[in-house]
Amino acid sequence: MNTITLERAVSVIPELSLAEPVTLSLGSDEHVAIVGENGSGKSLLAEMLTGRSAPRQVTYDFSPSPSNEAYRNIKYIRFRDSYGTADNLYYYQQRWNSMEYDDVPPVRRLLGRYEENEDQRRIFRLFSMEELLDKPVIQLSSGELRKFFLARNLLGNPRVLIVDNPFIGLDARTREQLDSLFASLAATGRVQLILILPTPDEIPSYITHVIPVASCRVGAKLTREKYLAGLDVKKEALARECASLAEKVLAYPAHGGSYAGEQVILLDKVGIRYGERTILKDLDWEVRRGEKWALLGANGSGKSTLLSLVCADNPQAYACNISLFGNRRGSGETIWEIKKHIGYVCPEMHRAFMTDVPAIDIVASGIHDRAGLYLKPKPEQIPACEFWMDIFGVLELKDRPFIKLSSGEQRLVMLARAFVKDPELLILDEPLHGLDSLNRERVKSVISSFCRRCDKTLVMVTHYDEELPVEIDHTLVLEKN
Repeated sequence: MNTITLERAVSVIPELSLAEPVTLSLGSDEHVAIVGENGSGKSLLAEMLTGRSAPRQVTYDFSPSPSNEAYRNIKYIRFRDSYGTADNLYYYQQRWNSMEYDDVPPVRRLLGRYEENEDQRRIFRLFSMEELLDKPVIQLSSGELRKFFLARNLLGNPRVLIVDNPFIGLDARTREQLDSLFASLAATGRVQLILILPTPDEIPSYITHVIPVASCRVGAKLTREKYLAGLDVKKEALARECASLAEKVLAYPAHGGSYAGEQVILLDKVGIRYGERTILKDLDWEVRRGEKWALLGANGSGKSTLLSLVCADNPQAYACNISLFGNRRGSGETIWEIKKHIGYVCPEMHRAFMTDVPAIDIVASGIHDRAGLYLKPKPEQIPACEFWMDIFGVLELKDRPFIKLSSGEQRLVMLARAFVKDPELLILDEPLHGLDSLNRERVKSVISSFCRRCDKTLVMVTHYDEELPVEIDHTLVLEKN
């Protein structure tokens, strides 16, 4: 029995069209991974499976579900949607809590009757949601948001669960929890899993079949074993490309940083609270010029809040003893005087730039550090924009509207934006977030090469130790309060 069948399916939405019609069937006992590079068409195929983009060429059999309606039986989780609308204010509100919470619903209300049956209670306990119940959703960290969205969708007892990039942004413990949960769901046979993954390295053991997607063409469905046996990652060619990128980055002419001091960041007994919740408590931290820091900690430990203080975006900084680039916050400097030294990227930042402007304008906005302000690059700025877009492999997309890029391509454009002014302090919050195997190696090589440039300072957040460059020489681990 097939749960979902596509017969020469073609999207009725031009923006969601693949290069050729799709014929595909998914057996009810199959758990599938859709794998491909960034921009290959993985999410377009997922839209087809839901029936939203190709309603006339998709048939379903959701037995033993009492309903055969797709919207009741298929839950599609795209974590890019968990950051809210394409409103540049939401980026600051969600990340740094810069709004009142009176009208924001708590997690408890949005989860509904989560104690309805034992299966639902098990899901709730597995994600440790109890501690989040009374928090406004807008206060959740990026990792907590993912847990919330997964829990809420699983509580609806779907027959088919489609998850785009399920493991990105989760700390090691939560990844293990989620992997265990998926394995348990797969074993019961009550939920069919379809995972959209950027890299073959993330294909779990409970996945039975793989659908490769490349250049907006859907390949033949293969068993997991057959797909992995025939996988060729072309390591030698990749190594040569990374070596070439390293040479270009190291040879890139310095753009004359204006800060000559040694102390870049100084926090003295810094504490941050929101309502009854303590985020940071009596934190001391000094970063000196040229140091390379790993900022580590579980989801909800305060990493994002700490970065908001460093990036001069959190108004609570004025109530704390914080010095950035030799100036104490509140001593008269503007946030733009601070930001001119900093290049910054985080997973949800692209939501603040979801607009119909060319990708190169998004990159150029990094020169001025203003979300929502898109000025045509000046002639003298274009070479820098094009250089970093080329380094991150998205130069050919420079004239394409940012909103029409895939999520992986958008992340690469945002990385080019972070590097475009050759910053003295580079802050990377999960920079490999959602990238395919090729682009992960590309970005790792670029970060490592940038670290070897004279007097560059790095603060990098990741939940994967293997993503950290070898140049890391200091580590700060935050504990959840």
